[in-house]
Amino acid sequence: MVDSGNTYGERVSRLVGWGHWFAFFNIIAAMLIGTRYIAQSPWPDTFLGQLYLSVSWVGHFGFLVFALYLLILFPLTFIIPSRAVFRFFAVCFSTFGLTVLLVDTQAYQIINLHLTPVVWELLFSDETSSISADLQHLFVVLPLIFLLELGLSEWVWRKQRKLSHKRIGRPMAAVFFVCFIASHLIYVWSDAYFYTPVTSQKSNFPLSYPMTAKSFMEKHGLLDRDEYLKRLEENQHNVDLVNYPLEKIEFGRRANELNVLVISVNNLRADALNKQDMPNTYAFAQNNLNFLNHYSSSNDMFGLFGLFYGLPSSYASSITAQGASPVMLNVLKEHKYHFGLFSGTNFDDTLYEETMFRGLPMVRTPFKQGINPDIQTINRWAQWATEQGSHHWFSYMELTSVENFKDFSNGDSSEQSTQKRLLADYKHSVQAADAELGKVLDKLQAMALLKDTVVVITSNHGMEFDETNTNSWGSNSNYSQYQIKVPMVIHWPGKLAAQFKHRSSHLDFSVTILQDLMGVSSNPSDFSSGRSLFDETKRKWILAGDERELALITGDKTTVVDKFGNFKLYDKHYHRIKHESPTLPVLLQGLTELQRFYAKDN
Repeated sequence: MVDSGNTYGERVSRLVGWGHWFAFFNIIAAMLIGTRYIAQSPWPDTFLGQLYLSVSWVGHFGFLVFALYLLILFPLTFIIPSRAVFRFFAVCFSTFGLTVLLVDTQAYQIINLHLTPVVWELLFSDETSSISADLQHLFVVLPLIFLLELGLSEWVWRKQRKLSHKRIGRPMAAVFFVCFIASHLIYVWSDAYFYTPVTSQKSNFPLSYPMTAKSFMEKHGLLDRDEYLKRLEENQHNVDLVNYPLEKIEFGRRANELNVLVISVNNLRADALNKQDMPNTYAFAQNNLNFLNHYSSSNDMFGLFGLFYGLPSSYASSITAQGASPVMLNVLKEHKYHFGLFSGTNFDDTLYEETMFRGLPMVRTPFKQGINPDIQTINRWAQWATEQGSHHWFSYMELTSVENFKDFSNGDSSEQSTQKRLLADYKHSVQAADAELGKVLDKLQAMALLKDTVVVITSNHGMEFDETNTNSWGSNSNYSQYQIKVPMVIHWPGKLAAQFKHRSSHLDFSVTILQDLMGVSSNPSDFSSGRSLFDETKRKWILAGDERELALITGDKTTVVDKFGNFKLYDKHYHRIKHESPTLPVLLQGLTELQRFYAKDN
């Protein structure tokens, strides 16, 4: 197994020298492949951002390749004294590494994520998908990479002496070292001072973990904590820009300018709309358009964000920072609609003032003591609607009895379980909300508004009382049907009563109003992640989530994906499925939808 004519020390010494030069040329190869990350990432606008991109590109790949050499190949030079065997192993190892890097660049271009075991499994689990096929085609170059590495191995072996005499090894090693240190020092400063042209590049390259040192800087007087906290507050809204809408809104016909009344019964889940608990609303639903399989776009207050904007909640912070109004409301403004906005909490959630209804007149008159705020809200709305005369109007009414279901407790906690007691309180609040909705419908009838008003009854999200046996209570804890499935009942003058069983979403509502009421002819994908509520063709997924997670409801399964690409799969009862993966095309479409409206030049 050993070469004759040379001592063990000589063989090892020459293999170590060869290994250093072989690693150097593989660093260059990795850097060349790494330019695909740079091409896919936004080009920084500032000199420091461009400098960081350059030094991190050189330093990161220099460190990554050389670290792999030191950890894997260098120890083997002492274990495998045969030159041929060691060099063959090094060629195979480098071929594998460069091929995986090439696949990672492709994955980064497709889904903006680097390879992890989870991402790898997703990308190659469905061999019939076009994306999986494209990725597998990259392995065609594997023999070519192997031949190039084999040729490089032989060339370095033959030219090792000449390369050593050129004395470029140490200067190049110094360049890689300086770039590596400089990139981390630049990032340390940028992280402390919120310099986004640098910090936004944190995930450009695979296995990149830039150093932060705020505590160290503070300890040594390089960072003032009070100034840092002030900058933190100033930069909390420093977010990516959103192109919303993607294209100018076009109109294909004249608008059918009906009034619009949207009523949100907060925290009302879908199964609460039944004949026993909500007889008034149930009868109304039977005589109008009732969407029986409807989902909120979130399990928290941001379900209303999806209702008005037609976008997933992940865009909310950017939309708020930009001050962008919902396209639906902008179109209504252009058509001279009057706005009347009423809430049983006087809009105490900042989502209304800072985002959805920014600049619109929200009624916030203090409530009288001793009278149900929802009843006062209904009376205020009725007075406002009477004053509108012949003007077309859009009105929003938030009812909060169900949200405050604990106020309906009878105080009897004797022999009931917590679940049964809370469900009983919830049921009483639902019955109270139905009585309130009955008053609204009576007023609409008395004012003869039903003939020219689109009336929508829905909710921001549902409520759970641990029906999934996962210790989940209330909302914003999972994406089960109890938390995201809500009623959607619409009275639309001129449309016949119907029950729709296809899956629909809050993201579909603004599309429906804009297309069917306002005559918009633009493609819904230009201003929404939804489609018309009346489009009954089978859809691959329903999207819900928040800024941290994405939930994709596909048939009887729900896939929850975090921002790092890690996923969990649940069945229709929201029980974890551990030995199954979601279908790649569906997952990729969902992830793409979370990026589609972001400006490409950020």
